[in-house]
Amino acid sequence: MTADTELPAVDIDAISKAFGPTVALDGVSFRIAPGSVHALLGENGAGKSTIVKILSGLVQPDEGRISILGKQARLGTPRTAHAKGVQTAFQEMTLVRDLSVLDNMLLPYAPAGPTGLIRRAAARKAIRSHISDLGFSVDLDAEVATLDLAVRQKIEIARAVYRKPRILLLDEPTSTLTGGDVEWLGAIVARLKAAGTTVVFITHRMREVRIFCDTLTILRNGRHILTAPTAEVSDGDVIEQIIGRSIAQTFPPKPENEAVFGPPVLGVRDLKAGGKLDGVSFDLRKGEILGIAGLQGMGQLDLFLACFGMAEIERGHVVVDGRNVWLGSPADALKPNIAIGLVPEDRKSEGLFLKLSGRQNASLPVVQRFTRFGLIREDEEAHAVHLAFSTVEVDRRAMWTRAGAFSGGNQQKIAIAKWLVAESRILLLFDPTRGIDVGTKHELYVMMRDYVASGGSILLHSTEIPELVHQCDRVLVLYGGRLAAELAGDEISEGAIMRPALGHSDRVREAAE
Repeated sequence: MTADTELPAVDIDAISKAFGPTVALDGVSFRIAPGSVHALLGENGAGKSTIVKILSGLVQPDEGRISILGKQARLGTPRTAHAKGVQTAFQEMTLVRDLSVLDNMLLPYAPAGPTGLIRRAAARKAIRSHISDLGFSVDLDAEVATLDLAVRQKIEIARAVYRKPRILLLDEPTSTLTGGDVEWLGAIVARLKAAGTTVVFITHRMREVRIFCDTLTILRNGRHILTAPTAEVSDGDVIEQIIGRSIAQTFPPKPENEAVFGPPVLGVRDLKAGGKLDGVSFDLRKGEILGIAGLQGMGQLDLFLACFGMAEIERGHVVVDGRNVWLGSPADALKPNIAIGLVPEDRKSEGLFLKLSGRQNASLPVVQRFTRFGLIREDEEAHAVHLAFSTVEVDRRAMWTRAGAFSGGNQQKIAIAKWLVAESRILLLFDPTRGIDVGTKHELYVMMRDYVASGGSILLHSTEIPELVHQCDRVLVLYGGRLAAELAGDEISEGAIMRPALGHSDRVREAAE
């Protein structure tokens, strides 16, 4: 049978799905060739996640048909999807945080003996061999909650691969991974493809689409826009098809000279904190976006948490407006004379209460400001939240709709808006565009520039090096918990960031000697 007549691995035919008045998918049709790596692209809310949930057996379509490997399939439950050879590694991970790595890897198909008891010794040996074969290591007895986000994502991927899928759905698999881990995933995808596995790759990163994917499908507002070989579509065309308009310049221009920056507003002096940060000093100036670069686990998270009162400081000081301050908790960071806000790494578990409305989330850090005699003055609260939501261009439904009902982009906007309601003058943004589509990224870039132009200051960590290059006025690179390089102006480039990030710098060599 030739490639032209080969049955598709996945055939989605006129699929529609609505959640109440919201139409998530509107007659979507496309095919995915067997043994290919196929990118599924679109803005947050375009329908990608709904496609993934339908193929995973978590959601049922209202109309249309799905065929898997040439046979029409009704994927009524996850177990049904698994039986058809479909496995999924989700972005919003399905791991049970209070269970061990081993127990999570075995769920829900732990091997049992004749008596019904789990054969743990055999299972442990098989899981250890599988993880080693995938090229990473982790303590199988460690509770998942104690692990870094990137490690948890790798376990999610490893579990899906362990089940030997014929079709593997990777939902934003690299949103929590950094350079080396992305290469690790690329090697796994290549090996699966060589073995005949079909991989559906949901991502917002065009670089990964170019490296990993043979073909791509673009969704917009729940409708199919384009399916084509990746090599036949330019990046510019992809972006324009995703958002329905052209973005002439992804990143807004930086200030042309340093005269626009004011005095230091936040700094650290010989700061050692959190177990990984070890003796870092710098200043963030008024009106500046200061980037913090580094591979995973180089101390950047400890730095951000220490500046927000969430990490124990072993040595050194945090400095605000030239004076040492004690940040024993986030409540200290929120004081009007300090006014620091943090957008954390994981917005769903650390940045938002998903069952509360966007309005409640946005006002929560300073709800006492709107309270009198124990009652919230709702008019004042609504006015402040509305202004913040207008600034970040969040969907107006966030005023009354629970945060968990929104796409990742709108959730991140809510997480940022709450610090505007709190009148924070210093924003700590930890990988704020993780899992965000290109259109929303552009909106956030513009918002950052507007924020610092109005007198605010931003400390920005991103796992996407181009963001640091094009968005930041200066970039500090961390390696081994120490400052490995400081770059400004024309010095900032991807190569200039990556060399010290990998340990190749004079400062790193001096520290080692």
